[in-house]
Amino acid sequence: QVQLVESGGGLVQAGGSLRLSCAASGSRFGSKTMDWYRQAPGKQRELVASITGGGSTNYADSMKGRFTISRDNAKNTVYLHMNNLNPEDTAVYYCHVIVAYLNYWGQGTQVTVSS
Repeated sequence: QVQLVESGGGLVQAGGSLRLSCAASGSRFGSKTMDWYRQAPGKQRELVASITGGGSTNYADSMKGRFTISRDNAKNTVYLHMNNLNPEDTAVYYCHVIVAYLNYWGQGTQVTVSS
């Protein structure tokens, strides 16, 4: 059973930083692309960043230069380092993976950035 458990969200001042973690279990993830999405109230869920099994990364334009996605396959964990946060980054952040053509999501972790 694939399970993604997220942590690291919280309240931070504008300009601050947070590191989100996603602990994956129930499958082999070394060759899987892992993603971070976010969803703000009243808005659609949007892709934030992706990292392939080989370590290649992609970012949404608004996150380039501020966010960094990484992974530790030995720990089955994916990270999202967020720097220079602003109130527009306030959202629930979700970890995501596709395994056997099925989408799996974490429970989400709330990130709130105050001005």
